[in-house]
Amino acid sequence: EAQLVESGGGLVQPGGSLRLSCAASGFIFSAYAMTWVRQVPGKGLEWVSAINSGGGSTSYADSVKGRFTISRDNAKNTLYLQMSSLKPEDTAVYYCNARHSVYEYWGQGIQVTVSS
Repeated sequence: EAQLVESGGGLVQPGGSLRLSCAASGFIFSAYAMTWVRQVPGKGLEWVSAINSGGGSTSYADSVKGRFTISRDNAKNTLYLQMSSLKPEDTAVYYCNARHSVYEYWGQGIQVTVSS
């Protein structure tokens, strides 16, 4: 069974850093493009960042560009999101997503709260 499990979230002060991880199992991780999205309660999903299957191509939402870095380790079947210079408006539940052809999987989400 395919599974994505996020970790690394929590409470951090404005200006701080966190690194989210997304551990994949049950499918060929290296064949899948990966995406981070986030959701604030009462609002829709916001796309944050994406990386291709090989890790050589990345993209970011304007709201996080220059502060967040997406990466992946295909040997460890793990996706990362390094978040720096965090702002209160980065507070959300963060989800990782895997997509390849017609196949798509989602993690359960993890809370990130940026507050003093």
